[in-house]
Amino acid sequence: MKGRVIVAGLGPSDPAHITPLVTQAINMATDVIGYIPYIARIQPRDGMTLHATDNRVEVERAQHALELAYKGRIVLIVSSGDPGVFAMAAALFEVVEKDSLKWQDIEIEILPGITAMLAAAAKAGAPLGHDFCVINLSDNLKPWSIIEKRVQLALAADFAIAFYNPRSKSRPAGFEKTLTILKENCADNRPVIFARNVSCEDESINIVPLLKTTANMADMRTLVIVGSSQSRLVLQHNKKWVYTPRHYPMLP
Repeated sequence: MKGRVIVAGLGPSDPAHITPLVTQAINMATDVIGYIPYIARIQPRDGMTLHATDNRVEVERAQHALELAYKGRIVLIVSSGDPGVFAMAAALFEVVEKDSLKWQDIEIEILPGITAMLAAAAKAGAPLGHDFCVINLSDNLKPWSIIEKRVQLALAADFAIAFYNPRSKSRPAGFEKTLTILKENCADNRPVIFARNVSCEDESINIVPLLKTTANMADMRTLVIVGSSQSRLVLQHNKKWVYTPRHYPMLP
């Protein structure tokens, strides 16, 4: 009998963000596969085998899950946030596409989770209240020229923009280039949100005017949201909120 592969998002770090459906999947899984920090969030139990793997082995992880399911196992692949947003769901289908006949009878289910982007936006207010886009600044799987073009087009369309993976030790220059593009193309001082370790004990939410931003304000634990030209800062007692109005000025 063929088994199942479930790909689930654990949401941000706080366990309270894990959905009931994902909790059910954890409770029924015979095997849980994922990146080491995500496996650490799973409580071990009898009848469950945990398979922790290193970073950048997404395809191998997906292949392993399918092979276990082929033997009749109920396999759960875990990601942080949502599994369909720069995570394991796409990697799984990449493997399935290469040999779809072999995996024909395996049941696949994708369970959504709360993304880092949505968690960060909620902490800051409603910066994604109007049209927005999401761009991954890592150039590990795509050339920088494509990233640069997408940032420029997003600015031309006046989207609010959420940036994943802004800056790492191996990629220190990309976010600095991005900030240069933003400052050269935006004729305003729109708010920029630096949300680091959202829902962790050391969470920090910093709202900085665009012209005062620097690259060292972000790292791989930071989700950056850049407002559109319409995004506004609202002061409530000692609290700063960012929101983007639902309406947009009519063009002449």
